Amino acid sequence: MNTIKNRFLAAAAPLGWHAFVALVGVRARLLDVGCGNNSPYRVKTQRPDVHYIGLDVGDYNQTAPILADQYIVTSPADFRSAIEGLAGSLDAVISSRNVEHCLDPDRVLRAMAAALKPGGLMYVSFPSQASAGFPSRAGCLNFFDDPTHRDMPEFDHVAGCLKAGGCDIVVNQPSYRPAVMRVAGAMFEPLSRWRGQTMFGTWAYYGFESILWARKC
Repeated sequence: MNTIKNRFLAAAAPLGWHAFVALVGVRARLLDVGCGNNSPYRVKTQRPDVHYIGLDVGDYNQTAPILADQYIVTSPADFRSAIEGLAGSLDAVISSRNVEHCLDPDRVLRAMAAALKPGGLMYVSFPSQASAGFPSRAGCLNFFDDPTHRDMPEFDHVAGCLKAGGCDIVVNQPSYRPAVMRVAGAMFEPLSRWRGQTMFGTWAYYGFESILWARKC
């Protein structure tokens, strides 16, 4: 069942998180930066072959088994240095809606770029700048719905940090709205609005996420 679900989500959002996880190399060393919300379980059930390293500042919403090969919990102050300790050793890095939580996002981005081997791939997602004007809903639709968000990431600035770290940008989506998910979001929008919560496809309907893929030169 998980395999079918993962394949559907990868096809429905071909530049999204599931699609990225699906294409990383066999037995890749993958770092998940900010790995809450059962991300270790989600990655390893989709790609049991990868060597998964999860990094976070706490056990955020880890209700499923933590299947990480390495699981690192550190302080916000030491978060960047934990990434720097992996310099040049990784085939892939995921940073899914983490940049906006960091104390020093520019240095974290550069550390992630430095952690990649030549040819390694990175996936970065964060709330779009437009989200500051979206309706407020449970599950976060407006950037300011989440009190743990710090500064709003600027898309061009994030891309610039990755380039400064020696990466080429290969996917550039300031407000990602994949068609299948957008249609689902449109269908659920009346109910989402009535309930005051995000639902399946809501983020795609509004274009909540900015997405960048980068490759280390």
